Amino acid sequence: MPLNQQGEGSPEQSAGEANYLTGCRAAQLLVALFLVSIVAQVDRILPFILAESIKTEFSLSDTQIGLMTGAAFALCYTLLSLPLASLADRGSPRLVLVGCALMWSAMTALGGLATSFVFLALTRLGVAVGEAGAIPSAHTLIARRIRPDRRGTAIGIFTMGIPVGGMTGFAVGGAVNDAYGWQAALIGAGALSGVIALIAYFAAGPTPPLRRPQTSDATPYLRQSLALLASPAFRWLFIAAVTFGFAAAPLFAFAGMFLIRVHGFSATDAGLAFGALQGLLGIAGTLTGGRAFDRAVRIGRPALRLPAALLLLASASLVAALLVKVSWLAILFCTPAMFAFTFLLPHAFGSAHRVAGEGREAMGSSLALIGTGLIGPAIGPLLVGAISDWATAADMPNGLSLAMMIAPLAALLTAIACHVADEHIGRLVVSCPTERQI
Repeated sequence: MPLNQQGEGSPEQSAGEANYLTGCRAAQLLVALFLVSIVAQVDRILPFILAESIKTEFSLSDTQIGLMTGAAFALCYTLLSLPLASLADRGSPRLVLVGCALMWSAMTALGGLATSFVFLALTRLGVAVGEAGAIPSAHTLIARRIRPDRRGTAIGIFTMGIPVGGMTGFAVGGAVNDAYGWQAALIGAGALSGVIALIAYFAAGPTPPLRRPQTSDATPYLRQSLALLASPAFRWLFIAAVTFGFAAAPLFAFAGMFLIRVHGFSATDAGLAFGALQGLLGIAGTLTGGRAFDRAVRIGRPALRLPAALLLLASASLVAALLVKVSWLAILFCTPAMFAFTFLLPHAFGSAHRVAGEGREAMGSSLALIGTGLIGPAIGPLLVGAISDWATAADMPNGLSLAMMIAPLAALLTAIACHVADEHIGRLVVSCPTERQI
């Protein structure tokens, strides 16, 4: 990678080359990671499309729904992300990934047996514990087994599981909810995730240890993480991650309720409409985003300018989507955001890996996830729910639409942060192309 290359023909480089997978073996790894990414996203977002049924079952407020889908999940998810990233960087990322997958699948299934809001919220904490290690460990597997000039595409394929899982979760979850109830949706999703976790264990195969000597191995992992955050390039990446969490989390948490409440959709119709939208556009966004990032790496330039421009368009289109009265136009105006959000992901994670350096990919991913997950998903849905409840109590029309305006504002701020981060990464590429930055 331009920010962290070794000399041509070095012994460490030759050893690393021998560990890279090609052909069918590489495809097998990526398919396994893709399936894990799908079920992780399904288990994460199911409560979003099931929210109306869960609200009716337990007589909840929108604020409580925002707490369950936001703060309860995000706090646990982000607090454990860095410790699990440390295990992945320094140990076996395969074991971390599979262990986490079995954890979240069991907790999802237990959620279907909940008889109270408190029990259901506790199972969501359990899902968060498992999913905290998914992305850092998967990214470490990619870094150790996929060639550097193909990693953007590999991250894009793995990340493609997010929109595919979202599409599946919204569409199938909504249909199962209407036909059999929200409990059946959670139990079925948890069982499927457990099967995929076992498949991934055998498909991924043993992961070779990092061969390149690490001069900073004695440095505590937390201190290394703080040093990484202190660099201007990563600090602005982290700010972009925080604002992105405020853009994406409220939109995904309340999109189903918005279509049901404002435009009169059923849970099935809302799941199909929003799920298909974010799924198809997400597939296009992650794949094209991964390839665009690889191209930026090959020509030695920073990569966040195009995602920033797309986020500006997404911000404007989301405002229109929340205000328009025609349901098909509301869905249409969501399309730029769905594409831009997923197009950004390979660029954001890939840029974090470039700045963090070899052997710290899970650290870079974990810190980015803490940015996206700790503040935005914890506070964003809760804030949207509170504003919606306040507006409804004040007899204001379209209170939920008003509350969801947080999403386009945050998308605008993310575009600005990406542009500033791009400038700092560009200086690193020019001034220090072959040295570790931290």
